Amino acid sequence: MSIKQKLSRLACGVSAAAVLSGSLIATDALAAEKVRWQVPLAFPSHLVGLTTPVKHLSESLKAISDGDVQLRYYEPGELVPPFEIMDAVGSGKYPAGYTWVGYDQGTIPALPLYSGAPFNMEPPAYLAWYYEGDGRQLLEEIYAERNIHPMLCSIIGPEGAGWFANSIDGLDDFNGLKIRFAGIGGKVLEKLGASVTMVPGGEIYQALERKTIDATEFSQPAIDKMLGLDQIIKNYIMPGWHQTLTTSHLLVNKDVWEGLKPETRALVEMGCESATLKGFAQSEWAQPTALRDYQKEGVKAQTLPEPVLRELQKVTNEVLDEIAAKDEMFNRVLTSQREFMEHHSIWHGKGYLPRDFYQYD
Repeated sequence: MSIKQKLSRLACGVSAAAVLSGSLIATDALAAEKVRWQVPLAFPSHLVGLTTPVKHLSESLKAISDGDVQLRYYEPGELVPPFEIMDAVGSGKYPAGYTWVGYDQGTIPALPLYSGAPFNMEPPAYLAWYYEGDGRQLLEEIYAERNIHPMLCSIIGPEGAGWFANSIDGLDDFNGLKIRFAGIGGKVLEKLGASVTMVPGGEIYQALERKTIDATEFSQPAIDKMLGLDQIIKNYIMPGWHQTLTTSHLLVNKDVWEGLKPETRALVEMGCESATLKGFAQSEWAQPTALRDYQKEGVKAQTLPEPVLRELQKVTNEVLDEIAAKDEMFNRVLTSQREFMEHHSIWHGKGYLPRDFYQYD
């Protein structure tokens, strides 16, 4: 073999090695990092629209990452009690948790404005405020002090106003009731003379059965039915003035979050956005069926008279203003929401058909 031929073969070999090396580097760069998170839940995983989105999230992330990103969720109490998820995530005990952030209102007063507040926005307007307005930025600021990165990961429509032994015909009917009630709505009922307590969702049935509470609210008709609340009380009050929507959030330890590659963070963010849409669709599909079933089973669904709702709204605004005067962040979030609701009202009022335009039976 001539020197020329040897040099030619050497050049080809070097070129081939360079191509192979570059290919391996590119493949390694595109490979997703391995993520294995244990995720405690605040509610049972089967509650439609409320926690079922976490199943969609975990399955979607696993599929799209070819198994590199896996979230394993655990039922309430398996890892930590529902009320301790925020602290467990912030401290790094667990990398992430899926929860109703209103549970932490005693520590962070502004959180009920994100989890579902009285006489607040409906889901479409809330999503606009959260994603396009100040909502997400303010929530991230709130949780930064707790070493947590929050992501909206579920939204459903209004709840029922609750299960009561008797009808509600005026504000006096709340006076003296021992009731399980969440969020700012609970503070409104306290102002009206009710004795309000917070009981995790999985314990409400037993509390009613043992008569430690007289009445309760929890969530939407289909979810309340899953908990069997209609088996104990047959008088269902609507609409959910106290929560015009309900959200769930994926809370991620901030150190863990910032340690992820940008493409992995984007994947999880998109996963939560997808889960939010999926859960909302599941929820809206399930509610009419649940209400039809209630009718067949003799559950009386009472709609609160408008004068009662107007009075509740008046007391609610008093409570909101009282909290805002004491907490700067609550005031910032409330002001942002009120300004957007006023701005959005021209579209909401003129762009949509009136509710009574539709035929109901």
